[in-house]
Amino acid sequence: MILGINDALSYERLVQEFPPRPIRNNQQLQAVQSRIDVLIDLERELTTDESDYLDILGTLVWDYEQTLEPIPDIYGVDLLKVLVAERGLRQKDLVPIFKAESIASDVFKGRRQLTARHIQELAEFFNVSPAAFFQLKS
Repeated sequence: MILGINDALSYERLVQEFPPRPIRNNQQLQAVQSRIDVLIDLERELTTDESDYLDILGTLVWDYEQTLEPIPDIYGVDLLKVLVAERGLRQKDLVPIFKAESIASDVFKGRRQLTARHIQELAEFFNVSPAAFFQLKS
């Protein structure tokens, strides 16, 4: 049975339908994520049993993600280089933002800093938060 809008299930029934087990690969992760999505997408408030079950599934996902290689924090020009490469762009494609190809080149080579205007326009262009271009102080 798949959860429906009015089908409140007991914790025991949820566990019977999809027993929580440690996640060991991406296929298992996708299965757990699909089950989480079903619960999250309900068009009603979750019961206490459903919330408890969702917490268990979330913990399993978190535990699995801790075993994966961490994604390095990147920001500033390094982030810009990744965004450009991911989209198959070239420096000259950013001339409207930097106003000159030489400025874009200098930024990419580390000879110039990104300005507040550059960051704002890059954030809009790549649809990311401007904060992504700043290193967080620890």
